[in-house]
Amino acid sequence: MLRFDVPPVYSNVARADAFVTFVLSVAALAFGLPWLFVILAAAGFVRGFFGHSHCPVHRLHRALLEARGWAGKKENAGPKMFAAKLLFVASAASVVLWLLGSPMWQVPAAVLAVFSFAEWAFSFCAACWAYTLWYRLRSQ
Repeated sequence: MLRFDVPPVYSNVARADAFVTFVLSVAALAFGLPWLFVILAAAGFVRGFFGHSHCPVHRLHRALLEARGWAGKKENAGPKMFAAKLLFVASAASVVLWLLGSPMWQVPAAVLAVFSFAEWAFSFCAACWAYTLWYRLRSQ
């Protein structure tokens, strides 16, 4: 379902957000800092449930990239909000597993690292693809 009730998202700004997710995920995995997922869970919650325009990190990226003319093309926010909800779920799962003392927090962390790298480096949003496929299959 396309979302027209929230502002569209610039493609390169979404990629900058994915870069931050990738860096924090890799840092958490490499240096044993699972508390970094609290930050990602908060960002995913705000972007996913309230819209990207309410996230301070996204707003910073948008301001920096718009000022230089590098923001990219506008895209519908629906798929990106779905991806942000998955970011929230995976990050929250990592935090809960970490708080329970389980080393399994690394599993959702690794998944986030892989898929955020795909978005940042190749502009491939797996969650957006799944979102689109879901709505196409539901309409048949």
